[in-house]
Amino acid sequence: MAECGGKRAGVTTAAWVGRYVAAHQAEALAAVALALLAVNLLSVIWQKTITNDEYVHIPAGYYHLVDGAFQFNNEHPPLVKMWAALPLLLIQPDEQRPPDLRNASSADQTWAYLSSFWMANEKRFVTIAFWPRVMMTLLALALGVLIFAYARRLFNPRAAACAVALYSIEPTVLAHGRVVHTDIPAALAYLCFFIAIHAYQRSPTWRRAGLVGIAFGGALITKFSMIVLVPLLACLIIARLWMAGRRGEARGRLLRHAAFVSLVGLLVINVAYRFQSPPLGAADVRLMAMKSAVIFDPLMRAFDFFSHLLPTYYLFGLYNVLLHNHHGHAASLLGRHSDAGWWYYFPVAFALKTTLPFLVLSVAAVGWSLWRLLWKREQVWLYLLVPLAVYISISVTSHINIGIRHFLPAFPFLFIAGGALLDRLFSVEGRTRVLAAALASFVMLWSGVEAARAYPDYVPYMNQLAGGHPRWEYLSDSNVEWGDDVPALAAYLRARGERDVRAALSGGWGTLRFFGVEYHDLLAPPEVKQPETRYVAIGAGFLNGSTVPGDLAGRQSVDERINFFASYRTRQPEAVFGHSIYLYRVRE
Repeated sequence: MAECGGKRAGVTTAAWVGRYVAAHQAEALAAVALALLAVNLLSVIWQKTITNDEYVHIPAGYYHLVDGAFQFNNEHPPLVKMWAALPLLLIQPDEQRPPDLRNASSADQTWAYLSSFWMANEKRFVTIAFWPRVMMTLLALALGVLIFAYARRLFNPRAAACAVALYSIEPTVLAHGRVVHTDIPAALAYLCFFIAIHAYQRSPTWRRAGLVGIAFGGALITKFSMIVLVPLLACLIIARLWMAGRRGEARGRLLRHAAFVSLVGLLVINVAYRFQSPPLGAADVRLMAMKSAVIFDPLMRAFDFFSHLLPTYYLFGLYNVLLHNHHGHAASLLGRHSDAGWWYYFPVAFALKTTLPFLVLSVAAVGWSLWRLLWKREQVWLYLLVPLAVYISISVTSHINIGIRHFLPAFPFLFIAGGALLDRLFSVEGRTRVLAAALASFVMLWSGVEAARAYPDYVPYMNQLAGGHPRWEYLSDSNVEWGDDVPALAAYLRARGERDVRAALSGGWGTLRFFGVEYHDLLAPPEVKQPETRYVAIGAGFLNGSTVPGDLAGRQSVDERINFFASYRTRQPEAVFGHSIYLYRVRE
């Protein structure tokens, strides 16, 4: 009897689970896709080490938390770094303080502290590098959940499931979802802002105005490029005020809401900086005087005024980013080199760095969205096309062309539009139904195969348009090499009894020694004597030439810098690690 009752209970439970899954099929599919994303990201974390930028971000985040030292690494806001560094409060890294640096610039202080941090924690490097990247994986999953929720609100559950599936297998997401940086978080913050705006547009209440303010401030404290939301929000407020009469809304109430949004946004930023706004260090003021001599006086007056509203080192970080964009950054595109960048850089990078099915689907989805908006008058598409248009407009004016990762805030809107188009294909009726469904299934299957084919080397991934040539011939910097393949290089060298290597590697300059191999800099000044080693290791970005620094003998001109490693480009490497590090044997 008991056994019979147990069987009935088991059948009942199984039936209930079956009915629940059937009723929530889209949610279940999205959950499976995100679970696979998490497994993928965590498995890659185990295999690859931190990137060039994480070597700085992780200790900076820790010092933001424990010391409130927001002058460190100030060209990136502290929120994401602090989130990633939270597990370090339990690990309790050793803190080896450098000498008194009160008269040093914030950049010099940053490098002194991070060097001391890693030196003091050499034996715990793997642990300290692991957990912050796990925290970033949680943010990647949160973005997937948000994509599903917003796509379901705009369209339906199946479109949402398709959008999440596209998100979970896109190599650019798989490359950066585990990295302690602001790129995936910026995509999350940008999407949050537009979701909050959408909710407020539907029902302009005080509560929803507060949510807009939180999303607004959160975006500004996530990545400095989100400063574009300031004029965008102003335009949205003006448009709402202009249309208030025909909507029957009180302009005074809307103005009070706008003020409330601004105050909440300012509060969020100041909370992240613990309401700290100390005077700029003397060395940082001298730096500004040197780099912005023509506008130095009005610039300092602006700092004095705005420092009553915003943290000083938030303003200084924003200044550094704007200055960086003004002067540009050495980059390469399709064999050409420039410091000023190209307006078409991100379209070309997107065409090379995304899977071909997602590339075609994105173009088709944007065209279909425009058709539905302009000819069918379906206003829902505005919530995808406006954010996309805004970010594309920003990207074509950027002079910092060093990675497709900077275009990530546009991706969620492409995933949602692509999911909606796939849902439409699955919904086709009549004689073309089977063909449309087969086409949609083929897009998903091909994307999944590409993700599997690229595993675990997602950072340098390029699609078939780049076939037949090394990736560094097309793009540079974090598109082709970012330092995470150092463990594979070190294991190869140690297996052959090598403990030293002359190298030019992104990130490897700091991390290679933690894996038992001493790094000897190929880019050191000529007067610095380097030991003879059996191997030379060169990163893809350095083979490209764009990441080779200048101002030293042998690379003072642009051509000398770009072609510093030209003799290696035609040589056959003994081994290539992760498509990003090339190892050459130089002597027996």
